[in-house]
Amino acid sequence: MAREFGLSEGEYNNALEILGRQPTYTELGIISVMWSEHCSYKSSKKWLMTLPTTGPQVICGPGENAGVVDAGDGDAIIFKMESHNHPSYIEPFQGAATGVGGILRDVFTMGARPIANMNALRFGAPEHPKTRHLVSGVVAGIAHYGNCVGVPTIGGETNFHPAYNGNILVNAMTVGVAKADRIFYSAAAGVGNPVVYVGSKTGRDGIHGATMASAEFSEDSEEKRPTVQVGDPFTEKLLIEACLELMETDAIVAIQDMGAAGLTSSSVEMAGKGGLGIELVLDDVPMREEGMTPYEIMLSESQERMLIILKPGREDVAKAIFDKWELDFAVIGTLTDTGKLVIKMHGQTWCDMPIAPVSNASPLYDRPWEPTPAAAELEDAVRALPADKTLGDILETIMSCPDQASKRWIWEQYDSLVNGDTRFMSGQADAGVVRLPGQSKGIAVTTDCTPRYCLADPVRGGAQAVAEAYRNLSAVGALPLAVTDNMNFGNPEKPRIMGQFVGAIQGMADACRALDFPVVSGNVSLYNETNGEAILPTPAIGAVGLLPDAMIAVGIAFKNEGDTILLVGEGTGHLGQSLYLREILGREDGPPPPVDLAVERRNGEFVRGLIAEGLVVSSHDIQDGGLLVTVAEMAMAGGIGATLSGLDGADAGTLFGEDQGRYVLAVRADKAATVQEKAKAAGVPVSVLGKTNGTALTGRGGEAITIARLKAANEAWLPGYMAAAE
Repeated sequence: MAREFGLSEGEYNNALEILGRQPTYTELGIISVMWSEHCSYKSSKKWLMTLPTTGPQVICGPGENAGVVDAGDGDAIIFKMESHNHPSYIEPFQGAATGVGGILRDVFTMGARPIANMNALRFGAPEHPKTRHLVSGVVAGIAHYGNCVGVPTIGGETNFHPAYNGNILVNAMTVGVAKADRIFYSAAAGVGNPVVYVGSKTGRDGIHGATMASAEFSEDSEEKRPTVQVGDPFTEKLLIEACLELMETDAIVAIQDMGAAGLTSSSVEMAGKGGLGIELVLDDVPMREEGMTPYEIMLSESQERMLIILKPGREDVAKAIFDKWELDFAVIGTLTDTGKLVIKMHGQTWCDMPIAPVSNASPLYDRPWEPTPAAAELEDAVRALPADKTLGDILETIMSCPDQASKRWIWEQYDSLVNGDTRFMSGQADAGVVRLPGQSKGIAVTTDCTPRYCLADPVRGGAQAVAEAYRNLSAVGALPLAVTDNMNFGNPEKPRIMGQFVGAIQGMADACRALDFPVVSGNVSLYNETNGEAILPTPAIGAVGLLPDAMIAVGIAFKNEGDTILLVGEGTGHLGQSLYLREILGREDGPPPPVDLAVERRNGEFVRGLIAEGLVVSSHDIQDGGLLVTVAEMAMAGGIGATLSGLDGADAGTLFGEDQGRYVLAVRADKAATVQEKAKAAGVPVSVLGKTNGTALTGRGGEAITIARLKAANEAWLPGYMAAAE
């Protein structure tokens, strides 16, 4: 039976030793979810502990519901990214919707009002028979929950690759704002203090969801639909307001949302962090289904629920608030000094087990791992542009490929402007930007990862994901503050996969240290495999940056005719793992581009300084597709073309190489000399690319590529693809 619960023989024997007897069915369920990969991080914890997590800006690092950083003036930013991959593959609408609901709760449980959502989505090959259905359901679920709860979705990323055919990725991120002296934590305190359940009623949805998220998929994955939770964003909105209102009082000792493993994880973690015991009387739990057993109640992952430890005598104050918001409120237990989890129902005891040993003895594996072999360098011949294609043909092909095509069809379903504080959203800038409510100060948010880089070289790919997040924040003018990560990988029991994880962590750690960009929260999602086929290693990076005034933020669009276009940084024309190589030459090989972290920091600081001085009109970092794609995106966003100089004879590497640490800026013509002088003083390479004008990109051999042609190709693919299902 233990194997059916996801426990190995060794883990089960460990449980027997802790209890000194056979566990009850309820105890076995509790131990299995607490020791699941999803809850215990048993394969990843060793390596996660090597990430830098501190800094002067960090108020709270990993270990709580979300990370907290100082935003100055008594403000704190609270944020986290989390996966809902397996549920979203099984039931895309509810899986994605409850992923949004769960990450919102992680943030507001710490006292923050959510102000922005992001998401990072990875789907299978467009031609796969399930992909269109999954895209439709996931996007609809994200839109439904975020729009109804009233939090703007301001950006994200969407990729397609056959490696995700049987296991899509849905990573959701929420950012909230709180007062730095009013942060709420989850460690229980006070023997005899009441344990209070609030929010929605408990049902049978989501039982063993954490266990399901810790196992590979197989052909019968569809049968797991009952383990997918069902969300109600309107209830979540009420829960946000009720919790924030209660937080204005002095009633709360500790608070935790009921996420993975539901009442089990929230009660065990709260008591465990406080070094206390907890006794629950499940007869008092609000239930929406008849005949629920203690096992079902403890493992249910029904949504929109919280567990709160109150100060004694404050129950009436709290109940009045939750009654006002028409939410369930029930005292379901007390804190004890026994150090045990005791569960009673119908006058019987169903669980009586020590908390600390179960928590402390959760498995911690040092999995065997092997480094990813270095990819062979590309031959020089790939730098020659194909003789049978014009530059316009090449650019149009890249701009219309699934990864690079406009995702307008997706983000137009999201309410990105609710609350009226959004400064930049998807398609407008390298990072989403929102004002803090009632202030001029702004927060920039981005999500980044290039999985094809990580497959070829996990160390370099992990560093690049962090560096790209740093660049995207810098490109809008924001000071990068901190990182949240979502580590999506295959089966860690395979040394090759574990090596990908270890390498990515090493690269991320190097980048975070070099850029003063600590990791303050995160999530690990392993066993993302179907029938033994793993996803691409995908260490998604979410990051936030600070703007003293949201209005100084800069977008990607060319704004004026006659502005000077500048290239910040330099490169060698690196084509390994590039979109050009894949889309034009049909190859996915070579090493990913090198990442020089000192250059990233120097160039990022330089660009931020220019933006702060008001010298930059438009800004875009160079990433997928290289230089020409970056300029084309700026032109399409602004409806203004460009005449580019010095490109005669330029090869594919110069035009489409994905060298890192570079930006394209548009500045007023009369400010170009000033920028170049500042660059020289800072030791930053800056060169003139041309000027903004007309309605086409011109320059190489006199060929003119109209913006209208590129935009039509860029905008057409996704709507056309989705319409084919109708």
